[in-house]
This record gives sequence, structure tokens and C-alpha cells, in this order.
Amino acid sequence: MADTHVLFVEDDDVIREATQLALERDGFTVTAMPDGLSGLEAFRAQQPDIALLDVMLPGMDGVSLCRRIRDESTVPVIMLSARADSIDVVLGLEAGADDYVTKPFDGSVLVARIRAVLRRFGHASGGGAPEPVEGGEGGVLTFGELEVDTEGMEVRKNGEPVALTPTEMRLLLEFSSAPGTVLSRDKLLERVWDYGWGGDTRVVDVHVQRLRTKIGQDRIETVRGFGYKLKA
Repeated sequence: MADTHVLFVEDDDVIREATQLALERDGFTVTAMPDGLSGLEAFRAQQPDIALLDVMLPGMDGVSLCRRIRDESTVPVIMLSARADSIDVVLGLEAGADDYVTKPFDGSVLVARIRAVLRRFGHASGGGAPEPVEGGEGGVLTFGELEVDTEGMEVRKNGEPVALTPTEMRLLLEFSSAPGTVLSRDKLLERVWDYGWGGDTRVVDVHVQRLRTKIGQDRIETVRGFGYKLKA
């Protein structure tokens, strides 16, 4: 993790300093900023490997900062929220965050979530990129107007490229590997988010909705009470 650069944006001085020290003890390089505007400047100047953003920030709130980052980059983003049931969690995920952690958090839990996200993004410290899915000519799977290149990790709709974040790509690869098969939210949390424990299924629901807006609302079907499936 020594070469993993974390941008941490938190306005509470005690939390910011304690978390920075904890992450640095685990080998991360940390840039800590106290507000959204300085956080955006640091992101643009330093291009970190991952961003940890508190939801409630002065100057520019964490949701707005996440949206600005996502407009410019697919770098992984984890939101930090004071309440698990807060609407801010959903807003952060809709803005493009890949995951969230509830405050107060244990340092080991935060590190585990960071490592899980980095593995999904193919970071050298945590594992490889999404594995190719077999099938289709030259690794290209076709579902109506949608083409999924499982070797080049590219998606096209009606011949036009579709920009997906790595998390969205992994989610689509799971659906593409078993078209017509219902995948439960818990199974998707395990396979895509690398959760070996129970997680918040809102993370799955929001990412499915984000994926639908990019590949077509009708392409992924909700099977009430069970999960989701990709229409073959």
C-alpha cells in the first residue's frame, strides 16, 4: 500500500488527523484537506488513487465534490456518512460514489473497504482487473443493441461507446456472464463489492439504476423479492 495515494477530505480536525495517522500506519500516502474546495484542488493537482469524502463539508459538500470528481475521473470514491439511514448515502451513490462507510468507523473497517475498492479497480496493491468473461466472438457478447467486449473491457450501445466506471463494468460483467439468470443483491455485493459480510443493498440498487441509465432502462430486469437479471 506504500504507493497508494489517498485523498481524505474531512472538516473535523480530530477525525481528519486521527484517520490520516491510522491510514499512514497501514502504509498509505495521505493528503488530508479540510473542505470541499481545497479537496477538489488537491484532487486535480495530485491525481490520487482513491478519494474518501465526508458528506458534510464546508464550501462544497461531499456529494457535490463527488459529482465534480466523477465528471473528470473514474477514480474510486468512498463517502463517509454520519448516519447509515441518511438520504445523503443514496445521494452520494447517485453522484458516482462506489461505496460508503458510516461514521464513527473503526480504522480496520475503513482500511478493509479501501482495499476492497482498490481490488475492484485493479490496483496493483489489491489484485487484478475484472476477469474476462468467456463467450461471444472475440470476447464480445451481444444483447440486442448492447455489445460487451469482455477482453477489451469496453461497452457499446448502437455502436457508440458507453463510459462506465470500473464498478459499473464489474456489475455488467456479472450480469453478462449469466444472462437471464437472477442474481440476488447479496450475491452481487459479494462478487462485485467483495463483501465477505452482509452489506447495504442500497449500494447495489443505486448502481443498477446508474447502469440502466447508460445501457438502457429495460436491459436489466428487477425480479421482485429475488434480485436482478440481464435480459438475454
